[in-house]
Amino acid sequence: MALSNRPFKPGGMGGRGKFAPRKEAEHRINHFIRVPQVRLVGDNVEVGVYSVQDAMRIAQQQQLDLVEISPNADPPVCKVIDYNKFLYDKKKKEKEMKAKSKASEIKEIRFTPGTDDHDFDFKAKHAEKFLKDGNKVKAYVQFKGRAIMFKERGELVLLKFAERLSEVGQPEGLPKLEGKRMQMILTPKSQKKKPQSTT
Repeated sequence: MALSNRPFKPGGMGGRGKFAPRKEAEHRINHFIRVPQVRLVGDNVEVGVYSVQDAMRIAQQQQLDLVEISPNADPPVCKVIDYNKFLYDKKKKEKEMKAKSKASEIKEIRFTPGTDDHDFDFKAKHAEKFLKDGNKVKAYVQFKGRAIMFKERGELVLLKFAERLSEVGQPEGLPKLEGKRMQMILTPKSQKKKPQSTT
């Protein structure tokens, strides 16, 4: 499709005219870039400073858009790219960053002083997955009634738990008793890549 036939969404036009966009465009593109020179980047482009007319011509030859990506640089940086693809990639990156920041949370694993081996293994596997995903794990032993007499047993459960997960997580400190709950927080260890064999 020819560049000149594309419906452009103007940016920074101050809402003039009958067909003014409902929302100002995120970036100035093509003939809305009103500076004498730009620093040009992009695939199949010789990076350098060009007059805006030459930059436009290069974008047109590739049937792509000229997108201002760093308006505050001197001169402003423009990229030769399909604007729709540029916006899609930008939103995708923002979504990924948001997902990563959201993913890092504290997951709770609950034990009792009498947690059996089967239940312990089951919970350890869940905690291992949480740590590998980059989450912290708060493991705690809940004491009910007279069970508080067996707080040493709770401490042993938590220390055993930390030892089981030592390859993927490390405790922030020793088990700590708060009220009728003894807890310990494990943080993920950075996953180191195993060196590849050269043989």
